[in-house]
Amino acid sequence: MAAFHLKILAADNRFYDGSCQSIIVPAQDGEKEILAHHENMVIATKEGRARFREEADAPWQSVIVGLGFVHIADNCVTMLVDTAERPEDIDRVRAQRALERAREQLRQKQSIQEFHVSQASMARALVRLKEGGKYEER
Repeated sequence: MAAFHLKILAADNRFYDGSCQSIIVPAQDGEKEILAHHENMVIATKEGRARFREEADAPWQSVIVGLGFVHIADNCVTMLVDTAERPEDIDRVRAQRALERAREQLRQKQSIQEFHVSQASMARALVRLKEGGKYEER
């Protein structure tokens, strides 16, 4: 199976930079799989779990991502997101506190911009709690 170059970049770190066979990203209209020699395009992503495979027989690796986009050009895929972390690294207590803060902010009167920021914070916290819980008992 053919490979392509993948970079997953977050605001605070370079999560991954290497060869990849396949990546599945959480797009605004559902999950999208990207394979080698994919058509050039840009895909908006939402908070959720992305999965990628370095080799055809390798296990899938998961990454919890925030809002961002994927740029595909010349057999290179760059995913730029505000956050990227492994599910097993998620601090559930911190995520729960972030969810409670976001809910409290949504109860208060806010500008439209503040409302959207609070909604995004709540969505990010919910994804972190959902995906992080899968690794808690292992």
